[in-house]
Amino acid sequence: MTDSQKKAYAEYAPRWCIPYSAQMVSFAEVFGNDNPVIIEIGFGMGVATAEIAAQNPSINYIGIEVFQAGVGKLLNEIEHRNLCNIRIIEHDAIEVLETMIPDSSLAGFHIFFPDPWQKKKHHKRRLIRRPRTDLLTKKLQAGGYLYMVTDWYEYAEDAFAELSATEGLCSCYEGFAPPQTWRPKTKFEQKGLNKAHRITELMFQRKE
Repeated sequence: MTDSQKKAYAEYAPRWCIPYSAQMVSFAEVFGNDNPVIIEIGFGMGVATAEIAAQNPSINYIGIEVFQAGVGKLLNEIEHRNLCNIRIIEHDAIEVLETMIPDSSLAGFHIFFPDPWQKKKHHKRRLIRRPRTDLLTKKLQAGGYLYMVTDWYEYAEDAFAELSATEGLCSCYEGFAPPQTWRPKTKFEQKGLNKAHRITELMFQRKE
């Protein structure tokens, strides 16, 4: 962590971080309103997270991340942009979903550039794999969406197949989704582009 990230973590975490606990969260109590809630899993350094939240003040966002440097960076963004619609949970995402997030409560998931676990023997660790996709679907409201972006094309193909096989989900498009113009480009994405990696987007929705 940089000194700035350490300072932000120490000062702002009590204000904007939700401590992990094995009990369901009340979004209305956390945010003080009944606005839709979107969870971003693995927000990295959180710049895109902050930009999306700034563009959509009537939507609440929860970012889940395990790396403190990214948490510190996003905390700085929250403070400097005066954002009131972001909270952070610093813990393993699957445990958070299992124990803290009520079923049928989310308007959407954002999953930007998840670890592709490139070796075939590690594919089972991928986030977008059943039965984890069943858990994600269970947390979505009817009509809620799951939006994934990756620069690893083989993972995109695998994820599309896994999501298509998940009961209750359907793709919003016949194949991969077109680029969503509202999503900011990240430094990580630019690195992938610099390596000539193909950026692929997936958009699935929970059936009504």
